[in-house]
Amino acid sequence: MMPSRNTKISDLGEKKLVRRLLSRSQTPGINSLFLNKISIESLSDDAALLDLGDNFLVLCSDMLMQSTHFPEEMSYHQIGQKVVAVNVSDLAAMGSETIGIIVSMGLPKTMLVEEFDELVEGILNACQKYGMPLIGGDTNEASELTLCGTCIGKVKKEHVLMKSGAKQGDVIAVTGQLGLAASGFKVLEYGPYIDEDVKNMVIKHALEPEAKLNEGKLLSSSGYVSSATDITDGILSELGEIIDSNHGKVGIVLNQDDLPIPAEVFKIAEITDSDPFEMAMAYGEDFELVFTISPEGYDFLKSKINIYKIGQVDSSGTIKMIDKKGNTNIITPRGYEHLK
Repeated sequence: MMPSRNTKISDLGEKKLVRRLLSRSQTPGINSLFLNKISIESLSDDAALLDLGDNFLVLCSDMLMQSTHFPEEMSYHQIGQKVVAVNVSDLAAMGSETIGIIVSMGLPKTMLVEEFDELVEGILNACQKYGMPLIGGDTNEASELTLCGTCIGKVKKEHVLMKSGAKQGDVIAVTGQLGLAASGFKVLEYGPYIDEDVKNMVIKHALEPEAKLNEGKLLSSSGYVSSATDITDGILSELGEIIDSNHGKVGIVLNQDDLPIPAEVFKIAEITDSDPFEMAMAYGEDFELVFTISPEGYDFLKSKINIYKIGQVDSSGTIKMIDKKGNTNIITPRGYEHLK
């Protein structure tokens, strides 16, 4: 259904707006030596893929704004680190290695030079961590700090990971625990009195996210993973994306007892009167990878890295949760979404 002339983009939200853009982005008659069928499919994935023969060039871009992405407690060094990490996370979701990053900056003219230097130091430190250089960018004046990173990577064609490809009977797994970043933001928001070590740990997860680059490369090179994405917007939202990318031919069955939610999340949820499962499943910002993999592949990878089985793939086209009482409930995909 076509929106009315008075429809605002906030009525659609980010995901529908992106789908609207993608539906018009392939102009008939325009061909490129660098595009193939998988390249076209990748337009709705974590990163775009350009055909380079034996490899794909992997390209992604993320924009971060002061009012939306950077809480007051975040230092300029941490802000610099984050603009790199969010982009590298998209490369990790594709199984890519890094080549370089371009960072364009919208800077308030009241920004101090020492704040700018701290921001750049955070960017450069993160680049070093993920094994790539800062290779360019732009600066301009803006009413609030706005950073746009464009990250470049490379992956062998036979190793590329995408949201499509999940198969009935696959295991669903994640590369780490869920809800720690949400706990950190809850602590910053409510300021509850908790153990200092717990407080520092969850706040670090919130303010200093780490992309799972090495894990992504290991998943891709294993040959067992059928689909993958990162979960910066919340795992329920991302599982919905996997279902959509498989044209609704697969579904997801999650086991509540298997969700890797640490005790700290339950403790902070209780103190802040929050739902720990909502924090773990819909809040996002954990920067882990969620992926589907054959059962034998899961056993193999489990012996190599720390991963957690959380469910399995079926053919229902929905997300279902088996709760602690053994009841099965259908869950609506949800998570953080811009423009809503």
